[in-house]
Parts: sequence; structure tokens; C-alpha cells
Amino acid sequence: MVLPRGDGDGWTHCALGHRHWGLFGAAGLLLWHGDHILLQHRALWSHHGGTWGLLGGARNRGETPEQAAQREAAEEAGLPSDAYSVTGCYLDDHGGWSYTTVVAQARAAVDLTALTGETIEMRWVPADRLGELPLHPGFAATWDVVRAIA
Repeated sequence: MVLPRGDGDGWTHCALGHRHWGLFGAAGLLLWHGDHILLQHRALWSHHGGTWGLLGGARNRGETPEQAAQREAAEEAGLPSDAYSVTGCYLDDHGGWSYTTVVAQARAAVDLTALTGETIEMRWVPADRLGELPLHPGFAATWDVVRAIA
């Protein structure tokens, strides 16, 4: 499957001097079902490849964080937007670049099989077992804050 390249795809730097993917920022979907969250095992070639994190990616120009997270989840794992309800958001602002975690509740523990080359595996993980996985550093840094939004 070939996905169209968005106008937000590209590297940029924040005010702290860090390199980030997403010219207009980025967003990801933190999907809960009961006490489990859906995690993506990121492709080895990707930024922080081999780590576990959220479905997500670069925002396009004029796209809300919710729209970007929804689009990325559909592109990367075939997650339909009617499979969940958004319950909140968390903005991690780095100065000139930001990442928004869009928190949602799944209607069911969907089994995702429509994976792209960006995804090694999707897995429902008990929230209290996240520490057993090598997490994407950005996700790991905000986990204590975003876990409270449901």
C-alpha cells in the first residue's frame, strides 16, 4: 500500500534544539479498552525504531490534532474512526513544535491486521505492564500525565 505524503511530513527543530518529525507538529492516539492500551511496535527504520508507542505522526497544515491522530491510526493500522470516542487531549509543547496525545476509549478491543511498513505489531497491553516494554522516549516521558486522561 502506498500512502500519500502529507504536507506536514518533514523534520524540524524545536526551541530546545531537538529534532522532531512533523513540520506542523504531530499527534498520536492513546486508545484505552478497560485497563489496556493499544500500542504500536514501531518499524526499525523509523525514528526511535523498535520502541513501543502510539499510532500517530505528523500533522498536516490546517489539520487538528484529533484529525491527525485519527488519520494516522487509520493509515498505520486500519483503525476505523467509529471504533472509539475521544475523551481528552494532552499538549506537549516544546516551543515551536508540539505533540498532542489524543486520548480515546475503544468500543471493543479491536484486532488490527491492516498494518503498513511503519508497524511491526499492534498489541493491547495492560497499563500496569508498560514498564516491561522499551517505550518511545516521548511517550515514556508523558505517560504519567496522559494516563490520567480517560
